[in-house]
Amino acid sequence: MSTTMSEAAGLAASDQDELQVESRDTYNYRVVRQFSVMTVVWGVVGMLVGLVIAAQLSWPELNGGISWLTFGRLRPLHTNAVIFAFGGSALFATSYYVVQRTCQARLWGGPLVPFTFWGWQVVIVAAAITLPMGITQSKEYAELEWPIDLLIAAVWVSYALVFFGTIVKRKTPHIYVANWFYGAFILTIAVLHIVNSAAVPVTLGKSYSAYAGVQDAMIQWWYGHNAVGFFLTAGFLGMMYYFIPKQAGRPIYSYRLSIVHFWALIFTYMWAGPHHLHYTALPDWTQSVGMVFSLILLAPSWGGMINGIMTLSGAWHKLRTDPILKFLIVSLSFYGMSTFEGPMMSIKTVNALSHYTDWTIGHVHSGALGWVGMISMGAIYYLIPRLFGRKEMYSVRMIEVHFWIATLGIVLYIASMWIAGVMQGLMWRATNPDGTLVYAFIEAVKATHPYYTMRFFGGLLYLSGMLLMLYNMIMTIRQGRQIVAPIPVSTGRQSVGSAAGVEPVAQS
Repeated sequence: MSTTMSEAAGLAASDQDELQVESRDTYNYRVVRQFSVMTVVWGVVGMLVGLVIAAQLSWPELNGGISWLTFGRLRPLHTNAVIFAFGGSALFATSYYVVQRTCQARLWGGPLVPFTFWGWQVVIVAAAITLPMGITQSKEYAELEWPIDLLIAAVWVSYALVFFGTIVKRKTPHIYVANWFYGAFILTIAVLHIVNSAAVPVTLGKSYSAYAGVQDAMIQWWYGHNAVGFFLTAGFLGMMYYFIPKQAGRPIYSYRLSIVHFWALIFTYMWAGPHHLHYTALPDWTQSVGMVFSLILLAPSWGGMINGIMTLSGAWHKLRTDPILKFLIVSLSFYGMSTFEGPMMSIKTVNALSHYTDWTIGHVHSGALGWVGMISMGAIYYLIPRLFGRKEMYSVRMIEVHFWIATLGIVLYIASMWIAGVMQGLMWRATNPDGTLVYAFIEAVKATHPYYTMRFFGGLLYLSGMLLMLYNMIMTIRQGRQIVAPIPVSTGRQSVGSAAGVEPVAQS
């Protein structure tokens, strides 16, 4: 049933949003609600597709001989759905919320705002249709054909105009650090997408890359690794710098560290892409540059993790009773683990063992499920009640269950892939005294099979948690109502110290 006025008044003082008509004097919550809901919906869809292809690795006959259900067709659909549909929607939702609340300004752009939502949904649906049909550029992360790429560019430029236009019209003199990370993510992804997607169209469903040979590989992994660095890292660090202080009710541990962390991360990440091309035709010096910068990257990555975790200083007891905070803090733990593992795997001698094995799959999903997935879930659990006039989600207990199911699923997934990957690497390089291979390739496949089955059950647990979240969200929305939040009257200049943590905690 609809929430009552007394229930809405029960929200925290910083979130007492009145039930009134939306106007220029209110925040634009409509687009935040839309992206928040679609984050959960696309999360379920993307993870379901992932579970299907995980099952096919254990039971290949499951595709039924249907071409558009094969692993090769569904794998790019899975990665696009979880990265750009689930993760992208979470970034749109949170960045639009955060930039408004910290700037005390309504989103700039008028019709550009709904265009970013509907345009992004059209991109996702187009990908869901074309990828299983095999209409693809055959690139690792940029598979979509040129008409869809043009729409992505249009949506993304509109997104940048809305975001930075809102910052320009802000009432607060200080730009809170979360917006620095969101802004860097938006600008860099625009450059990456436009450069990497450059193509020569032949037909509506066919084009050729503007690059060839080793240059094409270099551009692809400059894009691929920086998509990880900016889409899946910088954007979600913006999320971290707002929602952890908010949920913990504490200032960010060190505002100075957040700025050092920002500039070090932004500079270093750009150079790390070549470590994906060790032992290829790429020049050795370029491979070494990628390796060195990947190792340097450990420092700023851990600087951000430490800053987030230490924000709980004086509030560690809240972890016992606050499942949303558990999602947010454990996501940082996975961020720390995966940003240690990545630089180690970039070392050429380690890479010789790990590359092309399921160790890489384990590493990717440690970051994707543990870092990106859990911080997104924590942020959406924070947003949904505030967007629908509720004090909390329909079932806090269900959030707790979701957390433990997801955590167990991640552990099963990454542990099985770590073991399978190291085993594969060792079997592939094992030689007899005369130089012949000890194992045939099929023997390594057979030995890996039990770990694929374990990975499937880990993914099943993770998807089950997402289904719980979907149900919890639907019930919260049914019991609430869409609210409109008035923009507070500016109170003048604020100190950097207040904006560094106290300001976002108290103000929004």
